[in-house]
Amino acid sequence: MSLPIYDVVELVIAELQTSKQVLLHAPTGAGKSTGLPLMILHQAQLTGRIIMLEPRRIAARSVAERLAEQLNEPVGMTVGYRMRSETKVSASTRLEVVTEGILTRMLQQDPELSDVSLVILDEFHERSLQADLALALLLDVQEGLRDDLRILVMSATLDNQCLSSLLPDAPVIVSEGRSYPVMRSYHPLSPHQPFEQSVASAVLRLLQQETGSLLLFLPGVGEIQRVLSQLEGKINDDVLLCPLYGALSLSDQRKAIAPAPEGMRKVVLATNIAETSLTIEGIRLVVDSGLERSSRFEPKSGLTRLITQRISQASMVQRAGRAGRLETGICWHLFSQEQAERAREHSEPEILHSDLSNLLLSLLQWGCRDNTQLHWLDNPPQPALAVAESLLLRLGALDDNRQLTSRGWQMAESGSEPRLAAILCSGKEHKEKEQSRAALVTAAKLVAILEEPPRSRQPDLLYWMMTNQRHWQQRTHQLVRNLADKFAVNSQADKRKKQRLESNSENNYENNSENIRLDLVPELLVRGFPDRIAKNRDNLGRFQLATGLGVALEREEPLSGEAWLVIPSFQQGNSHPDARVLLACPLDIEQTIKQHSFLFSENTAVEWDDNKGSLRAWKRLQCGRLIVKAQPLAKPSESELQEALLNWVRQEGLSTLNWSQEALQLRIRLQKAAEWLPEVEWPAVNDEALLNSLEQWLLPALVGVDDLKGLRQIELSSCLMGLLDWQQRQILDNELPTNYTVPTGSRITLQYFSDKPPVLAVRMQEMYGEQQNPVLAKGRVPIVIELLSPAHRPLQITQDLAVFWQGTYREVQKEMKGRYPKHLWPDDPANTAPTRRVKKHI
Repeated sequence: MSLPIYDVVELVIAELQTSKQVLLHAPTGAGKSTGLPLMILHQAQLTGRIIMLEPRRIAARSVAERLAEQLNEPVGMTVGYRMRSETKVSASTRLEVVTEGILTRMLQQDPELSDVSLVILDEFHERSLQADLALALLLDVQEGLRDDLRILVMSATLDNQCLSSLLPDAPVIVSEGRSYPVMRSYHPLSPHQPFEQSVASAVLRLLQQETGSLLLFLPGVGEIQRVLSQLEGKINDDVLLCPLYGALSLSDQRKAIAPAPEGMRKVVLATNIAETSLTIEGIRLVVDSGLERSSRFEPKSGLTRLITQRISQASMVQRAGRAGRLETGICWHLFSQEQAERAREHSEPEILHSDLSNLLLSLLQWGCRDNTQLHWLDNPPQPALAVAESLLLRLGALDDNRQLTSRGWQMAESGSEPRLAAILCSGKEHKEKEQSRAALVTAAKLVAILEEPPRSRQPDLLYWMMTNQRHWQQRTHQLVRNLADKFAVNSQADKRKKQRLESNSENNYENNSENIRLDLVPELLVRGFPDRIAKNRDNLGRFQLATGLGVALEREEPLSGEAWLVIPSFQQGNSHPDARVLLACPLDIEQTIKQHSFLFSENTAVEWDDNKGSLRAWKRLQCGRLIVKAQPLAKPSESELQEALLNWVRQEGLSTLNWSQEALQLRIRLQKAAEWLPEVEWPAVNDEALLNSLEQWLLPALVGVDDLKGLRQIELSSCLMGLLDWQQRQILDNELPTNYTVPTGSRITLQYFSDKPPVLAVRMQEMYGEQQNPVLAKGRVPIVIELLSPAHRPLQITQDLAVFWQGTYREVQKEMKGRYPKHLWPDDPANTAPTRRVKKHI
């Protein structure tokens, strides 16, 4: 069968001969994943292997199987694949399809990729975090180690502008797609019906109207299961319902992808894993909910939140294209055309909103301490990198110099996320200390459960540790073997230990529950989740984490009565202030203090007691923001009192202080000075800056102050002046004075504002003789003149006094002569002597 991609094969191979990087844009149906790699393998005369990166496990396996099928070979011969927990390659494998973490690990273990000639990055438009990292590392390899290594970046909806700016010398090749016309229409869901019910109704309507199998895109597994239950019992017997998502078993995934049995059609309910790479046989109908589930990391809280959001326009095109692979198709978008037009053009790269702790660990393992040394499509955000560094320090992966520790190297080589890698390393350390395999098996099973959490409302992690489920047992077995491979081969004795460990693992992994040590589970969890220690708040299921975040269990859940928990898994929702606990384990806090003393800090705090109306001193043992123990102390010293008052201000905010008009005006003057006189270095006086510098400007005024009454009697203007040196004070008084001397000699107060120019309110007669509008800040800012009547009522507001005298003044003069005849209203005010008096006294 001829594929559109074959038309550009010769051009791709020619460019790979002369260019280090090649960009290929090939829409859905072109055959870029299943046609091009074999053509390159057979025609390009490459001396080494080809590695092709697929962003999803299900796609990697499917693509490898289709490539091998074209060669009439089983997977593992010429074409193989590597993914987490599953590898099918052999000595004869020349084309390997790998998932993202695997490619990064291959690079870390062999930076030269010594027997590889070409790396293909498929479906790059998905812009996953690992794909961006892989590209950055590959470019680094090309630059410093392998100028003969070739990179082919392939995508269905390539953001060429972004890639071309990073790779300006890379040729761009465009292939035509091959798809049949797809009739797209918009069918917004009824707001008066539950989401699942509306979606199911749309699916049933389309099935009644059209023939062929149907692919339904939903944001997540929960929606898939609920829509599935809505459809069951309402569809015809000739329709097969097939869910499709990443955590599904291999057999169920194959069932969703395979053609429907003869005489039947199927409805595949999928997440966005079905957007690209996968060809689901027989699909000519698509129903698109327009939604996807996305992870959003929040650096301020250090937590990742799952959000449901609208897909991009590129994703809409991809989803619709699934209907046109075999014949003319139909796509119903379950939203309005206006919503489609307002959607963003491309999906946001994962690197901009992800937890970067694993990426930072990979960079340090690579030997890169400064991420700007690598070439990125989008630079990793610094706030997320700072949070990642803080976490790696707490996990023991970094030393005080921000270098990888021996534990950090082991964590990086484990292939697991940093928190889970820390648990595995702790299990290994226990094993070495106690000569017991049980600690390592316990750590491995714990990680297996946390990597693929149970879909159940049972949050007790100890319950799941005792449960024998085959996929956890297999994953446990693999993790134990991996650790043996990586960390136990330094001597002949180590090798013998490794062989015994592997033998025991092979024979006994079905019965791992016999080797589990439940007493180690809390300690292991704390090593990976030190910030997830939680204290009971009310015995009603509400807990507080060491970070300060509130989490909750169902009241009837037995764990809700525990004093302390460690909570590795929870879900932050939008409708409830407390996150929902998914997995938790009871914690003996006294034992944790002994085992992990570094997580606890002892401090003395003096606080204002609102109930007693006085200051009290406490000695406290804390874990993050949680108070573990508190003991009252005797009367605090003056320095402790001052520290307590500063802490109270930080807690309550600056508004609790007595801000006089003079102090408020000084703050505004300093803020405007920074804006109008930027050549001078001025202190920041916004709330955040002042709260961060209380010791500098407020502490000196606290001598002798021992209560809130004294605190509120402090004149803050003199405190703020303490932030300025002599030269700054002179410039401020000269260029932004508090008063302005008008022609009569009167010193009139200037009023400063944060959102508008300064104002001088003065009686008109006192401004006679002033020919030009007064200015501030070295002539850069005109003062707003509010000219008043003899009764101090506003007559005119101007920023150009000369224009006013020559223009609008005539109308004011006419009116004022009648209203105030005893006062002077000259015809030429600009050249008339000013006065404070009436005519008879002039």
